[in-house]
Amino acid sequence: MNFYSTNSPSVHVPFKEAVFNSLPQDRGLYMPVSIPQLDADFIQNIAKYSLPEIAFKVAKTLLTDAIPETDLKAIIDDAINFAAPVVKLEENIYVLELFHGPSLAFKDFGARFMSRVMSYFLKDGEKMLDVLVATSGDTGGAVALGFLGVPNTRVTILYPKGKVSPIQELQLTTNGKNIRAVEVDGTFDDCQALVKQAFTDNELNAQFRLTSANSINIARLIPQTFYYFNAYAQLLREGKTDVTFSVPSGNFGNIGAGLLAWKLGLPVKQFIAATNANDTVPAFLRSGVYEPKPSVQTLSNAMDVGNPSNWVRIDEMFKGDMAELKKLITGVSYTDDQTVKALEDAFTAYNYIECPHTAIAWRALKDWKAQHPEDKSAGVFLATAHPCKFPEVFNAEMESKIVVPEQVKELEGKLHVVAALGSDFAGFKWYLMNNA
Repeated sequence: MNFYSTNSPSVHVPFKEAVFNSLPQDRGLYMPVSIPQLDADFIQNIAKYSLPEIAFKVAKTLLTDAIPETDLKAIIDDAINFAAPVVKLEENIYVLELFHGPSLAFKDFGARFMSRVMSYFLKDGEKMLDVLVATSGDTGGAVALGFLGVPNTRVTILYPKGKVSPIQELQLTTNGKNIRAVEVDGTFDDCQALVKQAFTDNELNAQFRLTSANSINIARLIPQTFYYFNAYAQLLREGKTDVTFSVPSGNFGNIGAGLLAWKLGLPVKQFIAATNANDTVPAFLRSGVYEPKPSVQTLSNAMDVGNPSNWVRIDEMFKGDMAELKKLITGVSYTDDQTVKALEDAFTAYNYIECPHTAIAWRALKDWKAQHPEDKSAGVFLATAHPCKFPEVFNAEMESKIVVPEQVKELEGKLHVVAALGSDFAGFKWYLMNNA
C-alpha cells in the first residue's frame, strides 16, 4: 500500500517513508492511495474475533504487503495488549472505554502501534530518529510511554504552559531516558505549529532525522480504527446492528479514524463530532465556511484546538461532497458550564464518573437521541481518558469515588525535568540544535 500527500495526490510513497516523513514537504498529510473494503463475511462475523484479531485483519487489509504478516501480528499483539470494553449504561446508550492502556488515554492505541512500527523499520547503524510531538494533554503521555527506552530514538514533547492537568504534566516530565519535555509559553496550536515548521526547515532536516508522533502521522491514525471495529463486534454480541458514535473531538484524529473505519466497511449510522468552545468544525458544518481560530482554554484541555490538523483528511475522504459529509457527521459544541453539568448528570444517572472530554461526548449523544426519538441505533460515546487525570473538575463526592491507578501514584515521587521556551520558532530551533 502506498500513500499520497493531500497536497500532491500524484506523488506516492511507501508506508515506511510515510511513517518516517510524517509530514510531507508540501505540508499536506498522508492518506492511503486507495482504501480497500474489508470483506463482508468478516464484518458479518466480526463478533467472533478478539480485539488483537480484529486489529490484525484491519491492518493487514489496509497496509497489504508493507509489513510481512508474521511481523505485523507480533507488532499488534505487543502494542494492543489491553482491553477496550463497551459498557451499557442504559438502553441504547453505551460507553466505549479507551483508557485502560498504560497512559490511561485512548492515545495508547496509536502511540504504541506507531512506536513499534518505527522500531521495526529502524535498522542498526541508522541515524538516530528524532520524534517531535505537540500535546494538548494525553498524546504526550502516550507517546512517552510508547517510545520509552526504544533504541536509537529521542522524543521531544511540546506542551502548552499551564494548560495541561497536573497528572498529564507528570506523565510528560518524569520519564527521563530518551524522553524530554518542553513547556511552551503559548497554546497547543503554537506547539503544533512549531512541530510542523521544524519538518520544513532545511537546516534541521539536514542535521536530524525528524518524524512526528502526532496524529498527523498516518501510523497514529490507522490503529485508532481498531477500537471502532471492536466496539461494533461487542455490540453485535448483544444483537445490535446499527450504531451511532459520539466522539470527543479536538485535532479530529479520533473521529478521522472512525471515518476511515467507515470507509473500510464498518457500518455506522451517524458520527457526532462533539467539541468544547473550540468549535471550528461544528461552525463549518453549520455555515459551510471553514474558519480556523485561535484556541481557547477549557476544562477539556485535550480538545483545545482551534485549527484541527486532521480535518484535511476528513475532507479528502469525502472528496468535497459536503452533502454526504453533513449527512454522516453532526457537529456540536459545549461550554465549560455545560461540561460540568454533564459530569454531574451522568454521575446522578449512572453513578458513573467521566472525564470532561467524555462528558461532552455523552451530552452530545443524549442530545442527539432526544432530537431523534425515532432512532433505535446503539449510541456509543467514547471515553478517551481516565477521570483521575482531571480531579479539579469534580465535586467532592465524585472525586472521593475516583480510584487512582497505581501507575499514577508512582509518578508523584519521580524527578520532574522540563525545558521552558517561548512560542517562537527561532527559540525552538535553537533548543534542538543545541541539545542534540
